[in-house]
Amino acid sequence: MSAFSRITRFFYIFVGAVLLFFIAYTLFTLTWAYSEGDRAGVLQKFSKKGWLCKTWEGELLQVALPSVVPEKFEFSVRDELVAKQLLDNIGKRVVVSYEQHKGVPSSCFADTEYFVEKVQVQDQQPLPVSLQPTPPAVQPPALPSPAAPPQTPVEVRLPESTPAPNQVPVPPPTK
Repeated sequence: MSAFSRITRFFYIFVGAVLLFFIAYTLFTLTWAYSEGDRAGVLQKFSKKGWLCKTWEGELLQVALPSVVPEKFEFSVRDELVAKQLLDNIGKRVVVSYEQHKGVPSSCFADTEYFVEKVQVQDQQPLPVSLQPTPPAVQPPALPSPAAPPQTPVEVRLPESTPAPNQVPVPPPTK
């Protein structure tokens, strides 16, 4: 066996091992979930995007209290049935069940690490009274303050036996 054929064989084995490791790592990250949970909010945006690999990407606005800036939750969807359900409910309050997959090696699978698996549409119920915003209290206009009388300088006289501050006592005149 020549040296060239040994190097070629080693190269093919090395490339095959790297490719096998990449495939195994990708399958592991796509099947093993780092975390699972639910998020509720208003489905603001949902679209299919990508240059080569088209993926469903969405954005959920989570509002905790009125007049608080909502938090955005960006997610991806792999299931076409879930994508159809989300498309039909844009602008509505939904609860999404998701799995977080950390370390997915390519954006060809998704732009985010959160994969939505299930959607529940919430009824458009009004907020409880305790969470509804209260209008600001109206304050009466400030009344002008009465004009203060002009200040007249007041002269203070000290007794003659007591020297004024910062003055040297002067002896009384002699007769």
